[in-house]
Amino acid sequence: MDIRDLRYFVAVYEAKGFSRACAVLDTVQSNVSARVQRLERFLGVALFERRYRTIVPTGNGEALYVHAKHVIATLDHMEHIMRSQAADRATSRRARWIAVNGGFTLLELLVVVVIIGLLAGFVAPRYFSQVGRSEVQIARAQIDAFEKALDQYRLDTRGYPTAEQGLKALVERPASEPRWSGPYLRKDVPLDPWGRAYVYRVPGAKGEYDLISYGRDGQPGGIAEAADIANH
Repeated sequence: MDIRDLRYFVAVYEAKGFSRACAVLDTVQSNVSARVQRLERFLGVALFERRYRTIVPTGNGEALYVHAKHVIATLDHMEHIMRSQAADRATSRRARWIAVNGGFTLLELLVVVVIIGLLAGFVAPRYFSQVGRSEVQIARAQIDAFEKALDQYRLDTRGYPTAEQGLKALVERPASEPRWSGPYLRKDVPLDPWGRAYVYRVPGAKGEYDLISYGRDGQPGGIAEAADIANH
């Protein structure tokens, strides 16, 4: 993976389609598709759902977008600073030698460091100091993906899964549901970022259903990282 893969992914996400992203990036669609697919293979997750004439970000795609925007902004800022400093030192022979022989190497090293930071936040956030913020973002993205899947389930079956069926109905056909056309999730129902099952209640306290993660402490209520994360 390199920084261009992230730039292409962000362009597709913001343009809401591969063809529109091509115009922004001034390249052909096959190039855009290949880079996004390479990024998906590298991370081992699907970033977009390909539908007829449209794409929809997956929960993983939503989570990656937040980190990717930060990475790209940081790298652009670093490159601007380094090039400005190199220009200011251009009158010095030694400075010119450093710019030619060391400047871009240092920039490439910083790119690697920042991309490692991206992977730390996206793939294994619990091992780093920003763990709480990353886990909350992932939980919100997963809940958003559940909501999209539940809406599609309702379109097919004329109702949401019952409390007894639970979220498992999104990946396995309930015995009493002949109109089921899933699976509605690409993989098994994930646990929340803290390793616990999401709470699914029908009917919900604030809507037709509730989707809840009880946060880091696994208990209702709480503040900061321990606060509940819900679909309402």
